[in-house]
Amino acid sequence: MQIENSLWTEKYRPSDFSEIKGQKEIVKRVKAFVEQQNLPHLLFTGPAGVGKTSLSLVIAKKLFRDLWRQNFLELNASDERGIDIIRNKVKDFARTRAIGNAPFKIIYLDECDALTREAQQALRRTMENYTQTCRFILSANYSSKIIEPIQSRCVIFRFKHLDEKEIFAIIEKIAEEEKLKIDEKAKEALYVISEGDCRRLENILQSSAAISSHITEDLLHSIASIAKPKEIRDVLELALGSKFIEARNKLLDLMLNYGLAGIDVIKQIQKEIIELNIDNKSKMILIEKCGEIEFRMTEGSDEFVQLEALLSQFALARD
Repeated sequence: MQIENSLWTEKYRPSDFSEIKGQKEIVKRVKAFVEQQNLPHLLFTGPAGVGKTSLSLVIAKKLFRDLWRQNFLELNASDERGIDIIRNKVKDFARTRAIGNAPFKIIYLDECDALTREAQQALRRTMENYTQTCRFILSANYSSKIIEPIQSRCVIFRFKHLDEKEIFAIIEKIAEEEKLKIDEKAKEALYVISEGDCRRLENILQSSAAISSHITEDLLHSIASIAKPKEIRDVLELALGSKFIEARNKLLDLMLNYGLAGIDVIKQIQKEIIELNIDNKSKMILIEKCGEIEFRMTEGSDEFVQLEALLSQFALARD
């Protein structure tokens, strides 16, 4: 079997507005801006892997054609987050005129919610001073971390996770291109594991395809280091049935078999609580306990001791 050398996240990155999944209204409005060659400053917010960077690249390629690389500067603000990067690299690029017939240049600042407050203030001034020669596209996971003066200077688009239909369309396209056989249960597992994140989906698929061209549910869970939802639910049912030792041992086996970290287990447990056959009040109490245990873990508490404590709460919830 021939192994593909390039990353699938780049190989299958959209190159046209029509290829961007799940953000119909956003794509429609942004495409209109590009056709009029009248682009305001843009702020893209939303979770990772839903098309923020891809849409920015499509904008640049459609506006600038062959000269897009010369007129487009991409920076990751989580790597270069201080005020100096705004004062130097961004300002130097923004102050010069665009190459060719382009009306302006574009600076794409990824993860700009990682910029310090001082850097954001400097960015605000730069956005004001160089509107004749440059437009900014800012990308952030959390718009609340962007200062209000920057938000007020941008048209804000809020991206959402891709739904099941859109994820399946991407899976089928990759399966056809790479000649993979993907079981129906594996497709459903991919949707659950990826949580609507296209980048995560493609990375897991590529890792699985390196092992076998036949993608199964078991292979995906072992690659993604995530337990099957039913296995987590079985642990919780044992705890609810006052079989604490059995629940504890099964959970330990799952963690060892899948290489799960405590935080990963907590997130999976929290999702499965909703499906349990207990009253709503007990569900709310247990979800609150998940939050408390997760906080303790992030503060450095022993993971397995904390998970045992959580299982004991499930045992008490039935009483």
